[in-house]
Amino acid sequence: MSKEKYIPRLREKYNNEIINHFQINNKMRIPKISKISLNMGLGDAKENKNSLKQAIEELTNIAGQKAVVTRSKKAISNFKLREGDPVGVKVTLRGNNMYEFLDRLISITTPRIRDFRGFSSKGFDGFGNYNFGITEQIAFPEIDYDKVNTIRGMNLTIVTTAKSKEESHSLL
Repeated sequence: MSKEKYIPRLREKYNNEIINHFQINNKMRIPKISKISLNMGLGDAKENKNSLKQAIEELTNIAGQKAVVTRSKKAISNFKLREGDPVGVKVTLRGNNMYEFLDRLISITTPRIRDFRGFSSKGFDGFGNYNFGITEQIAFPEIDYDKVNTIRGMNLTIVTTAKSKEESHSLL
């Protein structure tokens, strides 16, 4: 009995089609997605511990991987924030989890986003990364609408090995 290793649909598409799209001789120079980072900022995390716990649970369900709490690096008196206070939650996806999440994001979540008119081309930085935000976490099918007490947005960053904005644009 041979065990066939599972390969996500987008990784297979990348290996079979997208690599051939680039006119680069060196195989290691062809750009690829290295990681996806999901961040959810919480303004009320210090006062409302339940909000922090729910945000961790929601981001864990969305990503399929345990979310971690991000803490403040500096104290800011105007925001009544001390060093080490929780300010958000984050998840970094790599490998098969990353490709599975990206596939779900493209095929299931983006059609569910209200008033969605496509992703902006202004989200590319000069180093081959793409940033965009989602205003409501309820666009993800993993979130149970009845259990949500606050609508929260999140920031997604797709990090690629591309060297320029044009390379990452053609990759994505």
